[in-house]
Amino acid sequence: MRFSIAIPQLGTDDFDTTQLRDYLVRAEELGFEGGWTLEQAVGDSTLLAPLELLAYAAACTQRLRLGVAVMVTSLHDPLQLAAAVTAVDRLSNGRLDLGVAAGGGSRKFSAFGVEKSTHVRYFTEGLELMRAAWSEHPRVTFHGRFRELDNLPIQPKPVQRPHPPIWFGGHAPAALARAVRLGDAFIGAGSSTTEAFADAVRGIRRELDEQHKDPTGFTIAKRVYVVIDDDTERAQELALTGLRRIYGDRPALDEVAVAGTAAQVARRLSEVIYAGAQMLLLNPVGADVAQDREQMERLAVEVISRLG
Repeated sequence: MRFSIAIPQLGTDDFDTTQLRDYLVRAEELGFEGGWTLEQAVGDSTLLAPLELLAYAAACTQRLRLGVAVMVTSLHDPLQLAAAVTAVDRLSNGRLDLGVAAGGGSRKFSAFGVEKSTHVRYFTEGLELMRAAWSEHPRVTFHGRFRELDNLPIQPKPVQRPHPPIWFGGHAPAALARAVRLGDAFIGAGSSTTEAFADAVRGIRRELDEQHKDPTGFTIAKRVYVVIDDDTERAQELALTGLRRIYGDRPALDEVAVAGTAAQVARRLSEVIYAGAQMLLLNPVGADVAQDREQMERLAVEVISRLG
């Protein structure tokens, strides 16, 4: 079983970069496999941009894999995003994991000049173009519906070949099929329940079988928002407050967090593992870096040890 930790990302007025650096160093010392961010390009939350934060994290760490789950890449220019991904991969000496999704629902596509009616096609074509930009070819020719390139020079290339691992999010059947067809791994959203994640895992496994892909080469993971407190009721209140800092007043937030005593949290996380998670991305929801650091320490000492 593998465990990663979320990187504190709330860009408050008193955001402490020294504490952030110490947090990242400590995450490595505690043995976490990776440190991950998330993306919210527009919204009420004060989340720092994910790839830029990972570039900073690359300079603070030596071993920690650095991930973002997920970027709604249909809202990005593919060539500019490919260049940014390459930069972080090179700065980290090949430690980047890139999570992607097409987006949907209430996404503000018009704010980014993207037609909602064609956003999935824009997403898949954009991913194809990014792969072309990351290829061994120093010049790229690409003819798509949205982009035309004729023998354009694109350098440098990522350290990881053929490109950084691509993780997919999503929950609809078409999104799960696309994840298996185009991706290297799947990560369930922190805003989804364990039951919804279990349904998604069944869909992923079905697609792996139908598409004749080796399941041993396709990682399944889940982000889990988590709060440990010796008082169960206080833990649940802290979790709901923390989730509102990220999602606002979105309904049913109290259903997705794993909150309680260390023993209760371990028991709930074991249910996520049983549902199919091969990697858990543990996401404290404190108000600042110090609160997240305290939660990370307790997770390492009091929870992970119970999960074997």
